[in-house]
Parts: sequence; structure tokens; C-alpha cells
Amino acid sequence: MTTPQEELLPSTRRALSHRIAVAQAEGRTPSLVAAVVRDGRVVWHGARTSVDGHGPDENVQYRIGSITKTFTAVLVLRLRDEGLLDLGDPLEKHLPGTGAGEATIAELLAHSGGLAAESPAPWWERTPGSLRPELADVLGKQPLRHPVGRRHHYSNPGYTLLGSLVEKVRGAAWEEVLRREVLEPLGLDRTSTRPSAPHAGGWAVHPWADVMLPEPAEDLGLMAPAGQLWSTTGDLARFAVFLARGDDRVLDAETVREMREPAAPAEAADVVDGAAYGLGLQLQHRDGRLLVGHSGSLPGFLANLTLAVDDDVAAVLLTNCTSGPLLAGVGADLVRIVAEAEPRIPEPWRPLREVDSSVLELAGQWYWGTHAFALRLTSDGGVSLEPLSGQGRRSRFRANGDGGWTGLEGYYAGELLRAVRRPDGTVSHLDLGSFVFTRQPYDEGASVPGGVDPEGWRGIG
Repeated sequence: MTTPQEELLPSTRRALSHRIAVAQAEGRTPSLVAAVVRDGRVVWHGARTSVDGHGPDENVQYRIGSITKTFTAVLVLRLRDEGLLDLGDPLEKHLPGTGAGEATIAELLAHSGGLAAESPAPWWERTPGSLRPELADVLGKQPLRHPVGRRHHYSNPGYTLLGSLVEKVRGAAWEEVLRREVLEPLGLDRTSTRPSAPHAGGWAVHPWADVMLPEPAEDLGLMAPAGQLWSTTGDLARFAVFLARGDDRVLDAETVREMREPAAPAEAADVVDGAAYGLGLQLQHRDGRLLVGHSGSLPGFLANLTLAVDDDVAAVLLTNCTSGPLLAGVGADLVRIVAEAEPRIPEPWRPLREVDSSVLELAGQWYWGTHAFALRLTSDGGVSLEPLSGQGRRSRFRANGDGGWTGLEGYYAGELLRAVRRPDGTVSHLDLGSFVFTRQPYDEGASVPGGVDPEGWRGIG
């Protein structure tokens, strides 16, 4: 992947450089490296460092911590797509005897399995994985902290279980499966479970003095699927493109879209912050846009990947300090700078190549009771339904191939939309999950539940 700096305006490049310069200086971090992706390509790369004449480039490895979880989630969803498991399966079905087998695979992916946030002491991020040779050592005697499925509670041991699940179903080590099924197909040659030169060293910066202490870089053992990986801005930029568009060699576009959907009940604080969690991805509403991705931290390192799908802009940030810049905010700022300074240019409008006349006759205005909606045909062969008032339930629908459509988002996600026809073939109404949509408000000629008053519409006498 190339880094053609000229693709952004000079003013945009300066704003990006200024933002990471402020982050590196105020965050007091030895180095910070960043990349921005637009339209599937890296369009900007920047770095700041405390060492004169030495700026890390897109090939320098940093530890990415919990961004590793997104890679593990991809492996699990590949198993699902191959029919080897179902996300609703309890873990016990495939990986028995853990003591946490009541949680479903989906709940583990979304951190709603009720598991503890951390493994028992000593602190797993700063000690060798050899201290926890068995899953029982990772989970402890009381692995659950909450009722299964009741709330989102971030859990590192949960992703250890998912990594062990991958190993059990594939019959190979998590590291080997990851390399074979994700890293190699996507060309992520600089992502690995152990550091490979050139790589940054991890540092702790004293909170009250401008001095540093080197951090140990431990092999996490069974905890590796939760945070082991090292990577670069170049590789994570490619990974961001995959998370936006999918890649049929790994996961198709529909499955990565599923990863980006909320999958866990939010905690009260998350509701206030507009945050949620999908299947291995963090979600947040910020600056009027939906951001997806993941953050990561291990002693000596911080990392962040932020993607705004609608803007087709992503940002990657890596730094080598234990505590420093709030990279999630910096990543959101980098996305905003590009999205606002150089808005996405839409594809040219083109008419459909062909259209089914029986579908075309459904286009236009419909009423659910007295609520006015518009049904439109979309370029992908589906339809959309949206309120004419601008407020209310709306959704896109994909064609099922049988004359009906399935909702893709919001209240109508998964619900079936179909046209109900009279014996003579004319359309009586639309049925959407039992809701009746008619061409006129409470159309007398349609099967409106409860019937229509025979005296019709009238004023107050």
C-alpha cells in the first residue's frame, strides 16, 4: 500500500500533522505514528518523536494490545460462516469443561458473557503467560462477575476462551490459524505475535517528571488472542479497509457489516457516551458520525484504529508509552479533519440497468395508519422505506429472491416486507412484520386491522 501524500490538500495535511504533534507533546510519549485511509488507500502518514532525526515510518512495529481481539473475532466469524458453529451456541458445545460454558459465542464476542474483566493475579499483561498454562488459571475459581447475557462487561479472559475455541475447532494453534487465514490473505506481512525489527520499545513515562522507564514485553501465552499482536500503521491501514469493505478471501462484506452492528446491552455510562460494542469492534457516535474500530493498550504501548464507514475514512495511531495521549479522541479528530475538510465525493448517479415492473409499481408514497412513508428502489436491487416527515422508523431492505425483502437496520432489522396482492394481481397493501401500509391513510380497499369506519373521514360537527 502506497502513501501518496499529494492526495490531500496541503491545509488538510497540516491540520493532521498539527493534531498528532499536539497529541505527542501533551501526551508526553516517546513517539507517535499515524496514518489516514480514504477510499481504500493510505492518503497520509505522519510521525512525531522525541529523538531528533528519527521518525518512525509505516513499517515500524508497535504492540497493538486489544486490537488483537478484532482479529480473533474475525477467526470466529469465519468458523460461523463455514457452518462449523453458530453464534448462538453455548461455548460448552464446542469447548467443554471451562466452567464458563453457559455463555454463547456471540456473548463472548460482545463481552456480555458475564466473565471477569481480568485473569487472577498476578497482572497478566506484565507477567509471562507460562504462569497461566491452563484455562483454569486464566479464569480462576469464580470466572463470572455478572449473569450471562445481562450486561456488557469487557473481558480479556473471554477472548482467551474464543482463541481456545478457534484452536479446538481448527485443530491448530491460534497463531498459526491467524497467519494462514487472515494475515497472509490480507497481505499483513508486518503483523506478528512477536516483535520483528524495526520495532519500537515500550516505555513508562513518569507522571510528574520527564523521565522514562522501559516496560517488559511479555509473551502472553493463553491470553494472546486478547492482546498479543504487534503491527504497523501500514498493516492496520489495510486491516481498516477490510473492516469497511470485507474481502471474500477472509470475510465477505455482509459479515464485516454484522461485526459493526451493536451486539451487547449497553451500560448506563455507555448510553450517555453514545458507545456500544459489536462483534469484536467498539462503536461510538461522535461529531455526528458513527465510528467503529478498537483501541489497545499493553504496558509500554497504546494503539487505536478508528473507521467512519459512511465517510470512507479511517485513522490508525500507534505510540510507545503506557499512559499518554487519548488515542480514541485523536483518531476521531483525524477522521473528522479529513471528512469535513475534504468531504467524500459521491459516485455518479446511474440509472438501474433493469427493473422488475412488479417492484417498480410499489415505489412511492405509503401510509402506516396516518404516518406517511416513501418506498424507494435502491441501486443494489433492494428497497428503502423512510418517513416523509424525516423522523421515525426507517430501514433498507435486501431482496430475498422470492418477491420479499428483509430489513437491514433499525427497528425493522430482520423483519420481512412483502407486497400483498388481490386475486386479480393488483396490490392491496404492504405487510411489514404485520404492519399494514396502504396507498391512502386507512385505505377502505385494504385489509386494515380493526377495519375502517364506514362513515369515513369527517370534521367535528
